[in-house]
Amino acid sequence: MSSPAVLVTGGAARIGAAISRAFAAAGWHVIIHYRDSSDEAEALAATLPSAETFRCDLSDMQAAVTMIGNLAERLDDWRVLVNNASLFEWDDVTALDLPTNDRAMQVNAQTPARMAQAFLAHARAKDGRRVIQVTDQKLRNPNPDFFSYTMSKHALDATIPMLAMGAARPDDRIYGLAPGAILPSHDQSDAEAEVSHRLNLLARRTGPSEIADAALFLASGALASGQTLYIDSGQHLMRQDRDVIYLAREGAGAS
Repeated sequence: MSSPAVLVTGGAARIGAAISRAFAAAGWHVIIHYRDSSDEAEALAATLPSAETFRCDLSDMQAAVTMIGNLAERLDDWRVLVNNASLFEWDDVTALDLPTNDRAMQVNAQTPARMAQAFLAHARAKDGRRVIQVTDQKLRNPNPDFFSYTMSKHALDATIPMLAMGAARPDDRIYGLAPGAILPSHDQSDAEAEVSHRLNLLARRTGPSEIADAALFLASGALASGQTLYIDSGQHLMRQDRDVIYLAREGAGAS
């Protein structure tokens, strides 16, 4: 296979699909990972110049590691792993919900960390490997909502400098990519998203294509390993006492 390869977890829908399309348009072979979105994954792959799909439930860490091994064995220039897939489930800061926490920590932190380790151990690439851990602007702008989700993204963020320090090859790069509010999420309506997604310093909606462009930039390896890009129109520089879903519903502002 002559084209460099990228695996995008959760690559069939939403931001993942935008990332998949951007890499494909730039000449990459795209592996679209999915769990339940078979129809969406196959439909997207059919529109791209060079793509394939791969099903894996990321709550099964061993299955995810096996997926990495299988791909590494047959791809001769696998340069990028984008750990984009995540669970975004509600729980409250006052009472940790253990099942929700277990799911979030597994899918959003433990499995991506283990996949990154396996990728760096086995993937073959001609010009260095890149791991892009998709985190969240909540790392810098915390609020009490979606407690376990936020915990898990902090755990994923912690892997970035450690993996960067431990990378075996000097041309490997480990990056973070932290989006703000991009698409309607949880139980939001489109009208609510139109309001909530402008609660940032620029009072504008950040688009999925901006996240995809940032992922492509990180794939170039132009930044020092261990850095994180925030693509959120300045949201992470604000103080917001609740998730923007609820700020918009309550008509509240942010400082």
